Amino acid sequence: MQEPSTALLPAPIRRIAAWCAVVLLVAGVVYVGIRLCAEFRTAVVPVLLALLGTALLGPLHRWLIKVRVGRSLAAGLTCVAVVGVVGGAVYIVVAALIDTGDEIVASLKDAAQGIADHFGAAGTSLDDLASNAKELLSKFGGTAASGVISGVSVVGEALAMAVLALFLVFFFLRDSHRAVGALRSVVPASSGDLVEAMARRAFEAMEGFMRGTTLIALIDATCIAVGLLILDVPGAVGLGALVFVGAYIPYLGAFISGAVAVLVALADRGFVIALWALGVVLAVQVLEGHVLQPVIQSRTVQMHPAVVMLAITAGASVSGILGMLLAVPLTAAAFGIAHELRERYAGAEDSSAVDS
Repeated sequence: MQEPSTALLPAPIRRIAAWCAVVLLVAGVVYVGIRLCAEFRTAVVPVLLALLGTALLGPLHRWLIKVRVGRSLAAGLTCVAVVGVVGGAVYIVVAALIDTGDEIVASLKDAAQGIADHFGAAGTSLDDLASNAKELLSKFGGTAASGVISGVSVVGEALAMAVLALFLVFFFLRDSHRAVGALRSVVPASSGDLVEAMARRAFEAMEGFMRGTTLIALIDATCIAVGLLILDVPGAVGLGALVFVGAYIPYLGAFISGAVAVLVALADRGFVIALWALGVVLAVQVLEGHVLQPVIQSRTVQMHPAVVMLAITAGASVSGILGMLLAVPLTAAAFGIAHELRERYAGAEDSSAVDS
């Protein structure tokens, strides 16, 4: 005779409670990890940036080794190449914006004058706006000065982290053949295969994302630069370089770089050419969303656009622009680890079911 169950709660409720406990535990660990990363960001951020750089530059480094270049020399040449490319892109962008800076300021002044005229009709003149601006400036001058000082310190910190990340890229590339052995040396022997498989899948997902994003960014930048050259917009090459750099921040980077391109066209070529430039930018974005992303990114890493947007939002809330830059590739790595675990344990469950 079967005895009645003495459990206080039914089995479904117990399962739900167990899952809630697991979710709360994981959320707590993730929160503590994020807080620790935020506290030690000057050390954590260069490591993450170096991992992204290693994932992006790994094929070039492997090709140099394949043509019988020493590992240290190959890593050094790779770092020199990336410094040249990034420095050249920044120089081109800054030079283009400086060349058209006066026109942009003039266009903004014209727009401000139109708004001021509209407000003037409602009883607020341009002189009133100027006097109010002077009063606000005198009132918050000390705050602005402290903001400038803190901004200078932030720029210095960013430069220091960039230099550290560059050195870490060199060491990661040079010693990449020792990564598996170093990883196995710090984990239990029984978990070595699993940890190695998870690390490989995470790095492959990150490498695929960086490679696909770079190819898409190159195509976008080329198309927009050619379109702006046809429209005779000044600094078209620099604006194309800005599009290339901005593509590493999905959605927001494309919006900002496209807005700058349209603004430059408006400042130098007028309203009609600005509309044509806007059409070029929108056409390239449609091409990216409907052709390039499905064809290229589907072969590297698969993430739904909603997941990308949530990752960007979470990254921005944690660490601003830098968090937005790191959020998507880190999410891709997390998805890679999840796929590896699912395949491994699903295969184990299937094999046990067949045996039984």
